[in-house]
Amino acid sequence: MKKILLILPFFLLTILSCKAQYKEPSDFIPKGYTEFKKYSGDLNKDGLEDYVLIIKKTDSANVVMNRFDKKVDRNRRGIIVLFKNANGYELADKNLECFSSENEDGGVYFAPELWIEIKDNKLYIHYGHGRYGYWKYTFRFQKSNFELIGYDSSSNRGPVTNRETSINFLTKKKLTKENTNENAEGGDEIFKENWYDIEIDNLIKLSEIKDFDELDMYNY
Repeated sequence: MKKILLILPFFLLTILSCKAQYKEPSDFIPKGYTEFKKYSGDLNKDGLEDYVLIIKKTDSANVVMNRFDKKVDRNRRGIIVLFKNANGYELADKNLECFSSENEDGGVYFAPELWIEIKDNKLYIHYGHGRYGYWKYTFRFQKSNFELIGYDSSSNRGPVTNRETSINFLTKKKLTKENTNENAEGGDEIFKENWYDIEIDNLIKLSEIKDFDELDMYNY
């Protein structure tokens, strides 16, 4: 009997370990959150389909009436990155509340649309603002974290691109392109390019970003 009691804890630990290895992506969503969107692609160069989950908090206190007397869900959103392995999935990175709600008040404009892209083993967090342009953040998994290695933005007036910015945090270089053709109608812009050196000591980690809305790239 004593021998059985000694073996039992190791037996239970083995069962729990095996169970953890076979988790599905949805099993990584913490209590009080729900899946908002899901994306797949290879993020660590192993040829397997990894997952990126955009999750959303489910606090009823954040379901409010907007200025148009319409009930909207203002709960914030977050991100969970999962690597696929031979036995299931493992947590690669997470940030539970770094994105604002899709129902934020955009003032005279509509709120920008958030979506994720996985390409060339990189994670792109993209904000689209329709005819006004876009901005996106490029992350790569390195040093056990997803780190911000690039930023791109475009400021538009309908079909006309007024200004483009591209920052490479690895080379510490920034490129800006300004349209100098005031009569441009789209596709006929004339850009003036300027290169700048930027200062950055440590790359920004995805897990440490409190709010993407407050991530000011104009500081570089």
